[in-house]
Amino acid sequence: MSSATDLYQEIILHHSRQPRHYGPLPGATHSYKADNPLCGDSYTIHLQVAGDTIRQASFEGAGCAISKASASLMTERITGRPLAEFEEQFEQFHALVLGGPDAPPAETMGKLAAFSGIWKFPARVKCAMLAWHGVKSALKDGQV
Repeated sequence: MSSATDLYQEIILHHSRQPRHYGPLPGATHSYKADNPLCGDSYTIHLQVAGDTIRQASFEGAGCAISKASASLMTERITGRPLAEFEEQFEQFHALVLGGPDAPPAETMGKLAAFSGIWKFPARVKCAMLAWHGVKSALKDGQV
């Protein structure tokens, strides 16, 4: 295994075991329950949005290491960021986990690069994307 692969596995395991922004979010303005019935992953995404900014983000629930690490890294990435930036990050991450010619270079994705090989395991792409789709749905339909 390469040192990059080892590092990526370590990032996923670390965020799965010690997720950031895990738990309820008092004062949430948006929430959405995202489920993947094929594997049993289930998370509730909480957002506190003010104006055009995601002020706070959290999640709670249970799932595999991939889905939990993705949710953890995502909440770190989007907290304090403009909504438009989330949309851009969503598209970049989605392209990354799908692989192919439209995928951004892994080195431009920071810690999210840990998911750059997920495309080799198509069933796991849904795990990696679950929380991201949850945020999109929360912003669209999940106003508290």
